[in-house]
Amino acid sequence: MDNGEWREFLEKLRKRWRSLWEDRIDDKVRAEGISSEDYDMLFVDQGTVIVATRNYKPPDFRDILDRHVKDKKPGTVVVPSPVVGGWGKFIRDVVSRQKFTKRGRPVPSESEKKRQQLKKGGRGWLHAGTR
Repeated sequence: MDNGEWREFLEKLRKRWRSLWEDRIDDKVRAEGISSEDYDMLFVDQGTVIVATRNYKPPDFRDILDRHVKDKKPGTVVVPSPVVGGWGKFIRDVVSRQKFTKRGRPVPSESEKKRQQLKKGGRGWLHAGTR
């Protein structure tokens, strides 16, 4: 796909994106915005909720564009959007939580560990008879 075709595709996608938001049906009772028709390019079906009041993530143009890029050019790396968290969140969640093994001397098992001598012959710190 060359630059001219890509620009045409991108412009067509933007027009569909604008029409999705302009032609939506606003439901005043449920406080939602619903798509009025099918938008195959945007991966949105008719009747899909695109706007809601609480704990709802509306469709993101960048995510839709990334899906199209992955379909056209498999194997390309797409930068995560800042809304999702980006590279920093990926590093915090995935890379920093990996368990790295240390190379070197193996850790001795419990049976191999040498116990230290107990203080006061194993009677502990309490001195019941001294007062």
